[in-house]
Amino acid sequence: MRVATWNVNSLNARLEKVWWWLDRAQPDVLLLQETKLSNTHAPHQEFQQRGYTLVHHGQGRWNGVAIASKVGVEDVATNLGPLETHALTAEPGDHAPWEEARVLYARCGGVGVVSIYAPNGRTVDSDTYRGKLDWYARLRAWLDRTMRPDDALVLGGDFNTAPTNADVWDPLACHGGTHVSPLERKAFEQLVDWGLVDAYRHQHAEPERYTWWDYRAGNFHKNLGMRIDHLLVTRALLPRVVWTEIDREARKGKPTPSDHAPLVMDVDQPGFPLDAGWKTAEARIVGRRSR
Repeated sequence: MRVATWNVNSLNARLEKVWWWLDRAQPDVLLLQETKLSNTHAPHQEFQQRGYTLVHHGQGRWNGVAIASKVGVEDVATNLGPLETHALTAEPGDHAPWEEARVLYARCGGVGVVSIYAPNGRTVDSDTYRGKLDWYARLRAWLDRTMRPDDALVLGGDFNTAPTNADVWDPLACHGGTHVSPLERKAFEQLVDWGLVDAYRHQHAEPERYTWWDYRAGNFHKNLGMRIDHLLVTRALLPRVVWTEIDREARKGKPTPSDHAPLVMDVDQPGFPLDAGWKTAEARIVGRRSR
């Protein structure tokens, strides 16, 4: 079974790219984030025509997560349980993250999968940053309450956190200090401590392999990015993971790509052959940086 995660930065805007990538990579399960759609406007029929069942948890212009599966969808659940806290700010899209469309669970092909879209955090010590840390704490509590580390489980999506300095081009230049701060990394580690393993890093020690690049200033072509999209798997599932990769090719060319690349994982046996483009890109990246 091939499982992938991809922040598409508006599903409507990227639909043509998504269809291209489904043909290219042929995932069995695709976790989507930042769909920016309401449930009534999600393209269920279009996915069905391509052999996928789509479940979607959205709120219109902001956030939104989905799971597209060729291997069945069962036991669907959303969000993180009881709501106890009021909004931190009046700003939409990131003001009360535990109430927003950021978590979607389903059981697909005998494996539990969770599509998550963590809050951005904006700037360190802001209300939205504190909301991000609270959201992470609630996610860990949700795992404690509803899942078991010996389950076959994938927690995948845009975590908006680079776990180590090896996962970012320059930690000092980041995003108002967020995504790399000690408290965010500690929150990420608390998920790992629950019983999860970073499947990509378990197989790949290479530096400078990222999943997100800003659209501006040619950052993608210079490979100035961050690895903030992850597939965390339980130790029960880890021995079944046979291959992982970040599909760099999906971040370039037409139709207009997302600013994120898909992260792909094969369970039990290799999926459809996929050249992610890293080897051919490395020499060009070094040359562009030197100029």
